[in-house]
Amino acid sequence: MAVTDPRLLLLAAEDNCLVACAPLQAGERLLVEGLAVELARDVGSGHKLARRPIAAGDKVLRYGAVIGSATAAIAQGEHIHTHNLQSDYLPTYTLEDGRSFVRDGH
Repeated sequence: MAVTDPRLLLLAAEDNCLVACAPLQAGERLLVEGLAVELARDVGSGHKLARRPIAAGDKVLRYGAVIGSATAAIAQGEHIHTHNLQSDYLPTYTLEDGRSFVRDGH
């Protein structure tokens, strides 16, 4: 089994993402399934990194379930978030600052 940084958690064997268990800083080098990667951006605790390369349009799996589709190619170890992932269930714009899934007053 390839070595992965202990701050990254695999939730289910079929997942193609790992979850950060601690905040990670841009420029940090860490191992993702045996590959040394350098983070291009800060990654918050609970955020996802690609376990392996993910092609645009591929489904992203977390807990063994589809959570969305990649909107761009995602390199192994790259941060997965709203910039490269679209929910298959909720409009992604509801995650932007000042937006809400539930309208005010409801």
